[in-house]
Amino acid sequence: MVRRMSMTFPPAHPAPWPETAPEALGFDPARLAEAVAFAVAHETPWPHDLAGHIGRGGFEPPPDNEVLGPLWPRGAPCGLVTRNGVAVARWGDTREVSQTFSIAKSYLSLLAGLALADGLIPDIDRPVRESVDDGGFDSAQNAPVIWRHLLTNTSEWEGTLFGKSDAIDRGRDLGAEGQGKKGQRELQPAGTHWEYNDVRVNRLALSLLRVFQHPLPEVFRERILGPIGGSSDWRWDGYRTSWVTLRDGRRVQSVPGGTHWGGGIAIHAEDQARVGLLALNRGAWNGRQIIPASWLELSTTACALNPHYGFLWWLNSDGQKYPSVPRECFWASGAGGNQSWVDPTSGIVTTTRWMDQAATEGFLGRLRGAVKG
Repeated sequence: MVRRMSMTFPPAHPAPWPETAPEALGFDPARLAEAVAFAVAHETPWPHDLAGHIGRGGFEPPPDNEVLGPLWPRGAPCGLVTRNGVAVARWGDTREVSQTFSIAKSYLSLLAGLALADGLIPDIDRPVRESVDDGGFDSAQNAPVIWRHLLTNTSEWEGTLFGKSDAIDRGRDLGAEGQGKKGQRELQPAGTHWEYNDVRVNRLALSLLRVFQHPLPEVFRERILGPIGGSSDWRWDGYRTSWVTLRDGRRVQSVPGGTHWGGGIAIHAEDQARVGLLALNRGAWNGRQIIPASWLELSTTACALNPHYGFLWWLNSDGQKYPSVPRECFWASGAGGNQSWVDPTSGIVTTTRWMDQAATEGFLGRLRGAVKG
């Protein structure tokens, strides 16, 4: 059951997050400290040199791994645990800015909700080509693709975008990055196969740019992160190959939904936690509806082909992904151990940076075990 809760909304950056003693919000202090210590002790095995990691085949071998956008050395592990908007634990430097990889996918989902609310997307079950006329949805394979397909990773979109073919990520195994053979699977009709494919997510991002006719980082700042008091310390970079022309003649960069080939969102844990708190509150922030609540409800409902995936948010809807947490939990997840967790049953929002992905269940189990009652 989802609890009704009294929510605290942190003041705008750079003011500190409100904090309290763990026991004041129903945590066992010793067990919470154990969960934090576990996170600290399980740093990602990724090297600090992200450019070197990707260049050595972290996702795929050359030439498909060519970096197209900026890459910086990653930061040290850090994290933040909040309940009802109040911080009860933190570790490391929660204002250290580094790249978050596929966390950006969930932010694209929020932007899609705004586009729908603005009428720029008339219906998520209509073909994308009805709103986006740039040649990307003209082929027999791509013409049936609807917005819902792009949002759930079920589009089977075919093509090359900004120098990267969708075939690079076909047959992708998220549990064996850089090891398994990709690109050999035959395409299926749109809407019949689920696959985590970064080229197709980038096609969604470009489609959103086409309907907004405004750079997505600016929309994100003006419509989402700014209104919830986020910092100006973050950036969302595109590729050197992703410049496009808008209807008014402006040349702007389309941004990717991750850092697979560089670029993407570089942000700190506190700004991530703000977005998580916004999602926890179904798009509302201190009395103002930023994202339609109905969109967050749709976004966190499992798609037909994967019980662990909604609209670019990960889900635990069958209780199998992470048995230690409630089925209502959802999260944004990026490679290298970057995650933003939302638990509507308890009001807990947790951000972890550069924690070993394999340690996730161990951390979450300890964190849930620290909640009394």
